[in-house]
Parts: sequence; C-alpha cells; structure tokens
Amino acid sequence: MLKILLEPTRIAVAVAAFLGLRRSEIRGRDWQDYSGNEIRVMRSRWEGFRNEPKTRKSKAPVPVILPVQKLLDQFRFGATNHSSGPIFVTMKGTALILNNVLNRQILPVLNACADCNKLPNEHGKEKHEYKRIAGRTEWHGWHAFRCGLATNLHDLGVPDKTIQAILRHANVAVTQNSYIKSWSHRASRPCVS
Repeated sequence: MLKILLEPTRIAVAVAAFLGLRRSEIRGRDWQDYSGNEIRVMRSRWEGFRNEPKTRKSKAPVPVILPVQKLLDQFRFGATNHSSGPIFVTMKGTALILNNVLNRQILPVLNACADCNKLPNEHGKEKHEYKRIAGRTEWHGWHAFRCGLATNLHDLGVPDKTIQAILRHANVAVTQNSYIKSWSHRASRPCVS
C-alpha cells in the first residue's frame, strides 16, 4: 500500500501499520505530540469530538521506528503548519476523517479495474468485465493494522509484554488472545474492526 498511495494517506497508513495507533488516535495526533522518536498519545478524535484515549493505559508514548520517522519528518517539512495542529489535515485545516480517506483515496487505488482503472460501482457501461488489479492488497480495516503489527512483532521474536506496551493494552492476555494471530488462524480469523 505504501508504494501506491499518495500523501497524506500513505503516512496515515504507515502510522497505523508500524506504530499500531487506533483510527481515532491517528486522527487525534497533533504535531506537538511528535518528538521525532516517539508519538505521545494524549487524546483521540472521534466523530468530531476530542476525547481521552480509549483506556488509561492507552495514554502513553509510542516509539517511532526510523522509516516512519523519515516519512513524518519529510511530511512535516512540507506541511503548512508544522509546529502545531493536526498532523493529518484537510485543505481547510481540519483533522482528516479517516473513513473519507478510505472511501476517496484508499479503496479507489486498491480496487481499481486492471483494464480501465475504474471502481466496480463505476464499471457499468464498460465493454469488458471488471477485473481487480492482480496483487493489490485487500482492505481489512484500520484495526487490522494493529493486529498485523502485533503478529509481525511476535513472529520476529519480540516478547509479548513489549508488544502489549507498544499497543498500550492494559492486559497482555488481550494482546495474546485477540491481536497475535497464529498461522493456522490468520485466514480463518482475520483481525477486523
């Protein structure tokens, strides 16, 4: 996805995939929360409201790995207001609504027709059948990035307690039972919100 999406969508997906932030936490991130090597999760934005994070344990810094740090730093350099305000903004300067980003930017790229680049619902009068571009990732939801991160870290040998700290779960059992997927369960029990 990172190779085919445009900014700021690509950065938002990288933050979801490599930092494990929840959708409301991504939307709630302001530039002052980002120090270069971590993002502090102090608030979330949901349906136009600024709230506390989901749980008390969720209110914690998240380490930023170097590839995401480079993406954020480059993005910040080009931002109109790069010292305060939302990281991911609309043309009007308000926080991006990630469902709009999904419907307007992510799904059109992921589900485009291989022959005409149109979406399935725009494909009615074409002289060919809709055929999705081979090899394009399927969308499983913003929450699936958290499960993917947990599973990938687990597969790399990262201790479950460290994964719990990154995802900011109150209990390691939640991380183990609901977020880390074994090979046998990956296809039958995908992590979707």
